[in-house]
Amino acid sequence: MIDRQSVTSTQSVVRLPVRPGAGRCLVLVAVFVCAACGLVYELELLALASYLSGDSVTQASVVLSVMVFAMGVGSLLAKRLSCRAAFGFGLLEAALALIGGCSAIVLYAFFAWIGESRFVLVGFSLAIGVLIGAEIPLLMSLIQRISRRDAEGTVADLFAADYVGALVGGLAFPFLLLPWLGQLTGALLTGAVNAVAAGALVLWLFRRDLTAGSRWWLLITHVTVLAVLGAAAVLVDDFERAARRAVYGQQVRVAVHTDVQEVVLTGGREGPPDLFLDGRLRVSGRDEHRYHEALVHPAMHGPHARVLILGGGDGLAAREVLRYPDVASVTVVELDPGVVGLARTDPALARMNDYAYADPRVRVVTADAFSWLRAPSGAYDVVISDLPDPGITPSTKLYSQEFYGLAARILADGGRLAVHAGTPETRPRTFWTVDATLRAAGFATRPYCAATGRLSGFRAGRADASTTGSAASRDWGFLLAATGRAPRLGLDPTVPGLRSPAPSVLAAGVLDAGARGAERTRLPGLPPSTLVHPRYTD
Repeated sequence: MIDRQSVTSTQSVVRLPVRPGAGRCLVLVAVFVCAACGLVYELELLALASYLSGDSVTQASVVLSVMVFAMGVGSLLAKRLSCRAAFGFGLLEAALALIGGCSAIVLYAFFAWIGESRFVLVGFSLAIGVLIGAEIPLLMSLIQRISRRDAEGTVADLFAADYVGALVGGLAFPFLLLPWLGQLTGALLTGAVNAVAAGALVLWLFRRDLTAGSRWWLLITHVTVLAVLGAAAVLVDDFERAARRAVYGQQVRVAVHTDVQEVVLTGGREGPPDLFLDGRLRVSGRDEHRYHEALVHPAMHGPHARVLILGGGDGLAAREVLRYPDVASVTVVELDPGVVGLARTDPALARMNDYAYADPRVRVVTADAFSWLRAPSGAYDVVISDLPDPGITPSTKLYSQEFYGLAARILADGGRLAVHAGTPETRPRTFWTVDATLRAAGFATRPYCAATGRLSGFRAGRADASTTGSAASRDWGFLLAATGRAPRLGLDPTVPGLRSPAPSVLAAGVLDAGARGAERTRLPGLPPSTLVHPRYTD
């Protein structure tokens, strides 16, 4: 849709079934539709690739750079089709409709069954870019077959229709296609619209420019493409269920698409469930109590009448906070109301969080944590940051110096902030960048770590807890922070008995061992992460 060449036709003016002015308008309508579809394909690849990998910056850079390069290649290749522009355009759009419409399904299939989709993403970006790049030269040739107007006016009209179509496609994707149809069905519908628009233009408006054999070839090709896209649309729900089982296992019990993300619960109704958000393991029912105990209880050592939980819509951090009888209020700021609703109503998840949301002391605020902190109400003794890992691109602002500066403003005198900061051994740069960022925001910190069943030492397992898969051994790193002096790492003497089997992750002496284990991985001299210069890259 940018940087496209024009092709000047030397052939005679073609006879049309309508007046030349109307024919010219129909070609511009086709340009509009093709541009809208092309941008939807591009956004579809970007959205799905970011969802599958979590690194939206890298995925956007790869898709856009490869696609723009491929568009230039497509413009050059279109020269070979200019002598048969109508036939070439019909075949090109049929290929684009098929490849673009099926791109999301194929990309998701590779991710689900093979586990790797980066090379497929590059391949689709290249193919779609080449086909999009060849559109304008061929359409330029077709429109000049209708009338011999000045080249400057023709180019201006084509590019105006192209850019307006791109605008409509760019707005339709997030506001219509994605919320109403989803990524897979939305791409298939876009391919069908693409095929119909291009087929109607060539087979009706330029039918006298085609031989009988060419017309039959194009008709069969476009009908076949529409049949493939239609069959895929009919089977897309079955495909999505099968792919979800391949990703999450056979015990997928709940799978919903909220306005924010995909939420999946796995496991039986009686046992503790695993919670996945956008394909990443967020809560492992087998060992989540160890994680939440280690996150919450050290921060509760001191005044804790008013507690703020940022994230934690599953209610598990709130469960640990509510075990202190002298807690007066708990405010949970969660972006996705769908997660909170599931934590309230799903029997297994509600049982796992001890029905925390039924407690009258709990108040839920549906908001982005960063935005909410800019206009908070009151001061809090304890702030628990139970947010996605810092390495996931949408979460980087929630681990920035600006974010922690806002958090510092709402802490009462002597208040503490607890932050989950990744895994110190497998991702030390991320962990210590969070530490440096907290210090740059005016906090003094105490790092400590916890592993499955213990705080001291580390266990082999996944590189981080954000990867999709079964619950496995994971190392968790935490930072306890306070303004002024560094907080003392300890436990409130009134804390009820903990759930972790012996040795408890918070048993006497183990907390100090966890702090020593984190210190062994320290990387000094790291710069803080800010909104304009995020540094969580490993």
